[in-house]
Amino acid sequence: MPEQLSPQLIELRERCAAFAKDHMLPLAESDRASAAVQVREASKTAGLFTMTQPAHAAGQLALCVARETLAAANPPALDAVFGPGAGVLGSVGEPLASSHLAPLLAGEKRGSFGFTEPDDAEPTAGIIDGDALTIKGQKSYVTGGADADFINALVRIEGHGPSMVVIDTDTQGVILEKRFNSLDGSHHAAFRFDNVQVPVSHVIGEPGQGLPKALRQIGDVRLLFAAQACGYLIWVMDLLQSHLQSPDKDGAPRGNKDVVRWHYADLRIKAFAARSMLYRTARLADAGENIVNEGMACKIFATECIGEAVDTAIQLVGGGALVDDHPLALLYKKVRAWRLAEGASDVLRLNIGRGILELGKGRI
Repeated sequence: MPEQLSPQLIELRERCAAFAKDHMLPLAESDRASAAVQVREASKTAGLFTMTQPAHAAGQLALCVARETLAAANPPALDAVFGPGAGVLGSVGEPLASSHLAPLLAGEKRGSFGFTEPDDAEPTAGIIDGDALTIKGQKSYVTGGADADFINALVRIEGHGPSMVVIDTDTQGVILEKRFNSLDGSHHAAFRFDNVQVPVSHVIGEPGQGLPKALRQIGDVRLLFAAQACGYLIWVMDLLQSHLQSPDKDGAPRGNKDVVRWHYADLRIKAFAARSMLYRTARLADAGENIVNEGMACKIFATECIGEAVDTAIQLVGGGALVDDHPLALLYKKVRAWRLAEGASDVLRLNIGRGILELGKGRI
């Protein structure tokens, strides 16, 4: 549980709470880009920026503590605190280590992840001919792809199978077909690859070994969502407690009604369960356990829980919470997308069932 932390993790939690208070919340009225720049620079000074990077890599428990604590303040520019992680490039050798991984970690290049394809499209495919790999296909939901220098894309290489391949976005035949925004304000892109040629050295690891790499990165992002969802749950619970203890028109506390207390208590119970799942799963990950099922369960439960909590909070606070700039309205837009990101909740439920019934994986 969150209470069973080492002195080092308690210090990290306190440092993150102070960082949110001192460096993030004062930027609430700043424009998004300016706030991100200021938070990023402050994070580098505070030693938080590199927690996701190989040379300073923190364990999953430390990352969950940091992400939950920061989100509990509901600050602006939360995504700017941590620098880019290595992702699927984490174990690459040369030339990718110098040409793509080092510039990515230094902030000199931007990477993106191409996994999802249109429902009516053939899988992105590639053929090796000598030292060149020719790629055809589409990727439909590349987060941040329009501003990326390269895409780490899942490509089915003929004779080998699914492989992760680095595709520079300025390569001939890489076509940005569409840029679009989602409800939470993040931007994404759709790409088409029209006989794109890249060096075979741009295959990450051995050809045919890409799917485990892709799923490992997706698994890490699922815990990120779960940790931030738990942090936002803390923020919502604090907001509701203050609201329900304040007087109504008749002078009595708003939380005096049994039906209101029932809804509030139900949210508290689910928040307790979500945080318990998160911290247990993070500890299992740090112990080297396979947490594929547990990670999916955390992501499903925590993201659905924060969605329900924000929706219920809006109901209890009333119509004022529907105004565009109300923090609950803004948070609702942010967290609604999480039930689809990195695997829709319904799909992940099917995967958990399959993992247990067919593969015997996981301890759920």
